[in-house]
Amino acid sequence: MTAEERAERARTADELCRSAYESVGGPEEGVALVAVGGYGRAELAPYSDLDVVLVHDEGVDPGEVAAQVWYPLWDARVELDHAVRSFPEMTAAAEADLRVALGLLDLRHLAGDPNLTLRLRSTMLAQWRRQARERLPELRNLVSRRHERSGELAHVSVPDVKETAGGLRDATVLRALVATWLVDVSHSDLERCRQSLLDVRDHVHDLSGRATDRIPPEMWGDLADRLKLEDAYAAQVHVRRLGRRLTHLSHLAWRRVEGVLRRPSGGQARRPRLEGVAPGVALSGGEVVLDASARPAKDPLLLLRAAVVAAERDVVLAPPTAARLARDGCVLPDPWPTEARQLMVRLLASGDGLLDVWETLDETGALRLLLPEWERIRLLPHASAIHRFTVDRHVIETCIEASRLIRRVPRPDVLVVAALLHDIGKGGLGDHAAAGEPLARDVARRMGFDEAAVDLIGTLVREHLLLGTAATTRDPEDPATVTLLTKRLTSPLAVDLMLALAEADARAASPQAWSSWRAQLITGLAYRARSALDSGLPPQTPSRQQVPIPLEAQAGGVAIEVERTADGERVRAVAPDRVGLLTDLTALFALHRIEIRAAHVWSQDQYGVSEWDVADQHLQAGLLRTRFEALRDGRLDPARLHPVPLPGPGSVPEPVVVIRPEASSRATVLEVRTRDQPGVVHRVCAALAELDISIRSAHVDTLGPQAVDVFYLQEPFAGALTDLRAAEAAHAVRAALSG
Repeated sequence: MTAEERAERARTADELCRSAYESVGGPEEGVALVAVGGYGRAELAPYSDLDVVLVHDEGVDPGEVAAQVWYPLWDARVELDHAVRSFPEMTAAAEADLRVALGLLDLRHLAGDPNLTLRLRSTMLAQWRRQARERLPELRNLVSRRHERSGELAHVSVPDVKETAGGLRDATVLRALVATWLVDVSHSDLERCRQSLLDVRDHVHDLSGRATDRIPPEMWGDLADRLKLEDAYAAQVHVRRLGRRLTHLSHLAWRRVEGVLRRPSGGQARRPRLEGVAPGVALSGGEVVLDASARPAKDPLLLLRAAVVAAERDVVLAPPTAARLARDGCVLPDPWPTEARQLMVRLLASGDGLLDVWETLDETGALRLLLPEWERIRLLPHASAIHRFTVDRHVIETCIEASRLIRRVPRPDVLVVAALLHDIGKGGLGDHAAAGEPLARDVARRMGFDEAAVDLIGTLVREHLLLGTAATTRDPEDPATVTLLTKRLTSPLAVDLMLALAEADARAASPQAWSSWRAQLITGLAYRARSALDSGLPPQTPSRQQVPIPLEAQAGGVAIEVERTADGERVRAVAPDRVGLLTDLTALFALHRIEIRAAHVWSQDQYGVSEWDVADQHLQAGLLRTRFEALRDGRLDPARLHPVPLPGPGSVPEPVVVIRPEASSRATVLEVRTRDQPGVVHRVCAALAELDISIRSAHVDTLGPQAVDVFYLQEPFAGALTDLRAAEAAHAVRAALSG
């Protein structure tokens, strides 16, 4: 699929429209048939419809043409989006609807009166330019809402090459911005990316056999063949790189629009004044440029100085400036001088201004002078569904989140550099944290950190998953959990930095990765580990905060409370402890199809206490209590009311059920990883209850599509299970989950 093929489709459609107009006796004056939108740009995909309007001068009756011109096209089985409007109605529609105004910027003559088409096109362009200052804020809001709804082409798992940020819709908006004469965009870059994305959309239409702009995962291989690329991964990188480039052009254009809108309208435009802000660096028209004294080939700090000024002031680093520095700049010495390291730390800690500046450094190739290792993760997709960005973008988002936490830690420089490097080991086949440690150490040494800081950065990169994993899959009350942390994070400083890095990493991944529930677990465990390190004593069993036992539970019943939280609801249940209590509770949740995000279950003074973090479903405590009693007494069977289908053979990965003997000396720890779906926890608990195994505590967590559940098991009124009983429990749970 090429531009020539699109042009040929447009020529064929033009001939159909012209013939239809002539066949019904369309007049040559006062009436015209015009193409708008994508058809107006002559950019028809294989299954695109035709956007056409029959326009007539005010006072001219189009007569039967208005009713009859569409029939020949429908007979030819052409998909039409059509309208009949007078000249004043066209201008009024453009005034009233911004989308109409954008579509009419690409208006093109098909048949009838060419002078009418020319007048209409001139009027639409003049109106757009005259009203640009008033309409551009509305257009910005329209674009922002679409981006929030559709995500970014470079990052979403099922990208839409038209609607996402960096897609074809954004390319059309950029053309509209250029048409205002208020800002300029690199025409060659825009057209190259736009034409390449049009090629991709043509192939998507052709492969799908219908008008769709979404690329499902199974299409990447076929798309690679069509694009003559090596494999599905290469096709993803190609499409996402185009989206990244268009997103970058959009960011720059809108930043320039904001600068124009801040200036008073009217009067003659003045040449921007140069304001010196750092050696060799100046501010001009809201953009960072080089001044006349700049010598890129002799000043290795110039790139960092320019980037820091742009990021800290949250202004544009002019792409020609970054490109010149990439081309003519010199590599920093190894190790870097102190000033270079300080500038890099300031850049990484600059907050929201970092994103656009780093994007410019990346797009212009300037990053190779600072961090050649960046190419390992550039545009690398995340394997985990919980991540909303590619690895490289996630890393920068982590730096931005870390910049908000630097006042909590004694070494903010170490924190932001660890944030930059925490995923640098991704892209290989092994453990990315272990693979990233030596790379991070090399980079830290090159930046000029001393050996103590290098060790700290290496530890943070190697262990950056430790705190979150331990907090959500181990019992924080078990001394073995704290020992696990203190053996690998050996100083209070390391724990403080790890807590900040864990929070920044989670917030950058997705909102649900740092829910109030997970934040509470992770922060609590970090506090226990820090206390153990501060005291120098082996971790003791912490005194868990005692939950008041409600009167209903003391009387032998169940007490259920529902509490609103910032991101959902929390259900607390208290009842006399027994084998099967958790089975009945999880049956209650399965019955109501309640989405369990996380849970914590423990025993307290012969009572079973459980807290469940669930999605907002407006639950009623009284109804839950009534249903629980019916389940407990055998009057209600959730399997009969709402059976949960087991996965078919080979449909999803088999569940992983393992015993973790190192995790506790007081109980047998059973870890379950399986597909998240209603009833998973219930099936596990029911299988264990059948074996008369007591669940001392449980820790339920959901990561994207995967459930990670950990159960601390004991014999009733006894201790840990024997090896034989542990194997029996694992086998029963595996069978219950896999069928």
